[in-house]
Amino acid sequence: MATSPDTNISTSDSLKYWNSIPTTVDGMLGGYPRISRTDLKGSANFLAKLRREYPSPSSNGTLKRGVDCGAGIGRVTAGFLSTVCETIDVVEPIEKFANEVKGAEMAGSGQVGNVYVSGLEDWVPEQQYDLIWNQWCLGHLKDKELVEYLQRCKKAVTIDGWIVVKENMSTNRDWEDIFDETDSSVTRTNEKFHQLFKEADIRCMKTELQRGFPKGLYPVRLYALKP
Repeated sequence: MATSPDTNISTSDSLKYWNSIPTTVDGMLGGYPRISRTDLKGSANFLAKLRREYPSPSSNGTLKRGVDCGAGIGRVTAGFLSTVCETIDVVEPIEKFANEVKGAEMAGSGQVGNVYVSGLEDWVPEQQYDLIWNQWCLGHLKDKELVEYLQRCKKAVTIDGWIVVKENMSTNRDWEDIFDETDSSVTRTNEKFHQLFKEADIRCMKTELQRGFPKGLYPVRLYALKP
């Protein structure tokens, strides 16, 4: 039986790689800083559609509390989540990145709350969140770790809240996940994500592809999840 690509993931190798990356948008986006605006707009549009399609008491106005998981230097925190959340907690394993988030200029009125210098495989939520945002970070978790992480998120999301996953999609011709030795991460297939959501006993309510990225990059898909 072939070994699953996620078994090659090494947390120490991942941390070593990201500690070598500068605290810039260019560093966070792997040399493609120009996609940031399109990315943030796509995320905002996706959340807006969710709140229209699934109306609730929290559908209007800002959300009380969100969390940016794998936040890096706070690009998404400052450029998007601060426009939809009153308070945004941050989970980021690289201390120099976490320190950047604290001083980031917010595009909206939302403010940074708690900053947890922790890997997602170790993070146990202490708050209840209206929005748990996961972007370009879950590839550093092995399949089993990701299922366990999602199960913890289920307990931390409010009844009307959302868990959102935004990640690259594998383009492997054999429909397999792809391991990247550079940063010790795995790029999963859409089918694998749905399999892991099912294992975590979590429902995918909506999914769509991010539009407007340059050709040659991995496709990026958003998933809206609920317990």
